[in-house]
Amino acid sequence: MFELAKTQTLYVEKKVEFGYYLVSEDLRQKKVPASNEHVLLPGKLAPRALSAGEAVEVFVYLDSQDRPVATTAHPYVELHQTALLTVNDVSKVGAFLNWGLEKDLFLPFAEQTKPVKKGEEVLVGVYLDKSGRISSTMNVYPYLSSESPYKKGDTVTGRIYETSRNFGVFVAVDNKFQGLIPSKEVHGPVEIGSKINARITGVRSDGKLNLSVHEKSYLEIDKNAEAIMDLLDSYSGVLPFTEKATPEVIARETGLSKNDFKKAVGRLYKERKVTISEDGKIRRA
Repeated sequence: MFELAKTQTLYVEKKVEFGYYLVSEDLRQKKVPASNEHVLLPGKLAPRALSAGEAVEVFVYLDSQDRPVATTAHPYVELHQTALLTVNDVSKVGAFLNWGLEKDLFLPFAEQTKPVKKGEEVLVGVYLDKSGRISSTMNVYPYLSSESPYKKGDTVTGRIYETSRNFGVFVAVDNKFQGLIPSKEVHGPVEIGSKINARITGVRSDGKLNLSVHEKSYLEIDKNAEAIMDLLDSYSGVLPFTEKATPEVIARETGLSKNDFKKAVGRLYKERKVTISEDGKIRRA
């Protein structure tokens, strides 16, 4: 049998007026395949004139009437894979994504982890719904691979697809590998769909990647110190909070943990770029 939403090699059973009927290799010798055992390759989609018994590589999907149809075009993503796709349209039932075929890929509202809009790029996985129709989901975790080529210390790019107060921020590295920024590494707001650069802090025994958006300590302190100097400028040289502020206030104002904030201020104080008054006020020197 042919497989939906996959590229596969099928064989020409016979030519008809509107194209070619194709069957899988195990049905090549069957004289009269059942209607659900062969699939039509429309003549306009055939690469050239084909002969009976000839092998042809095709992708099988569903047409506008939910009938299986074959094409020699290659979509951007296949069954149980993930890809970053552009939203072509949004309707009352969901969104429709450009996946490189004539008919768009459906993204139901129930499978959206946040509302999407026309022209936006979204990371999705492809699955078959309960009715056997090809659909997509932004809940991509089951479709991400744990077999990445990366090792500890590598720098990677990824896209945030889920957040959890308990576990942290889930990231699709290269849009296809499983990664996690642990909750202790997350400071400040994060947004689903955001693209990030991260450093691999470890590869777990199951192949999943632990990530950090922080650089190595000495580089991170320099970067944070520079950000605090910019923040001081925005507040006319005096921060409206002290080192004794709550972690929530510091994270909201600076995007840093309280510990990272204190380290950066300590560096600036040592370099005499800031002063700290008796009441704890931090001022540009």
